[in-house]
Amino acid sequence: MEINLKIITVGLIFSLHWILSAQVLAQAGDERFTVKGQLKDGVTEGRINGAVITLKETSFASVSANGGNFLLENVYQNRFILNINATGYQSYQSVVNLKEDVNLGVITLFPVGYQNVEENALQKTIRATNISELFVNRPNFIGGNQVFGIPPEPKRLEGNFYLDPSWNKASIILYRDNEVIEGYFARYNISTNSFELRVDEEDMITTLPGLRVQNIVWVDAGAKVPRYFVNGMDFKEDGAPISGFFEVLVEGQLPLVRRTIASIRASNYNEALMVGERNDQIKKRNTYYYISDKNIIQVPKGKRKFFNIFGDMSEEMEEFAKDNEVNFKTPSGLFVLFTQYNSKFEGYEPLIPKLLDD
Repeated sequence: MEINLKIITVGLIFSLHWILSAQVLAQAGDERFTVKGQLKDGVTEGRINGAVITLKETSFASVSANGGNFLLENVYQNRFILNINATGYQSYQSVVNLKEDVNLGVITLFPVGYQNVEENALQKTIRATNISELFVNRPNFIGGNQVFGIPPEPKRLEGNFYLDPSWNKASIILYRDNEVIEGYFARYNISTNSFELRVDEEDMITTLPGLRVQNIVWVDAGAKVPRYFVNGMDFKEDGAPISGFFEVLVEGQLPLVRRTIASIRASNYNEALMVGERNDQIKKRNTYYYISDKNIIQVPKGKRKFFNIFGDMSEEMEEFAKDNEVNFKTPSGLFVLFTQYNSKFEGYEPLIPKLLDD
């Protein structure tokens, strides 16, 4: 009789455990979501059918059809890496954080080896990325999400080597097959010419060498506007390729770009007089260039040499500057003048609504 009671007790415990487990699984099974989107050819504007869409390291997959549309169904809540591969097109990768149904909208793919035939600094690819999506699922822009550079040794070195110490949601184009990576938050280390990447709400950081990155666009956490950067390796200065990245401020026939250099200024503290800066400081300086035939040329400081940049329109541009009291020696003045010049050509589209001076 005692043995039978033990068997019954064990059986009841097992049954209760099974019931509870089933309830947990049922609850987990209820949290299922969909991921959908549409694929477009960046050259022909046509829709791309037959592309394979997968969530990395899972069995979730779909094939685009019926006008480039795709749909992944019954996906559980988690963070995934979404991959898109279409024969003859650049690959695409994005981080998808599933807490609800996700609509990725229209995703533009370009053929492998596509060359930009226009005299612009930016590839058409980077201009076609889903900039509006970069504003979604971003960190709270009001405090709490800034990481202020490399921790300096107390009273030894002040400042940081980051172009922007904030984490900004980015879209990246790699040199390898023009692969597009989205969904990461990035910041650029000027000193090491590398990007630090992380996924929102995670502490783990991945380093991506600048040599692998062709273009990058991120949404500035403070100004909430897109900022575009190109690799200097694609251009030449005095006949030689350049290391580092240039920010494209004005696009068009004669692009205006900016390069930020970080250097260490040694302490000038006088112990006897107790004056001066006690600590070494990291200082950042902006230099402005224009691009002509893949050559990066520093903007001249002399008035005559500067307006000669605009060729046949030099007199017209000088008159415009005079009438509108635009000072070409200031960053804002350069922005206005290059915007005015490039707007004279068909197809011009402004990149940013205002110049970010910092």
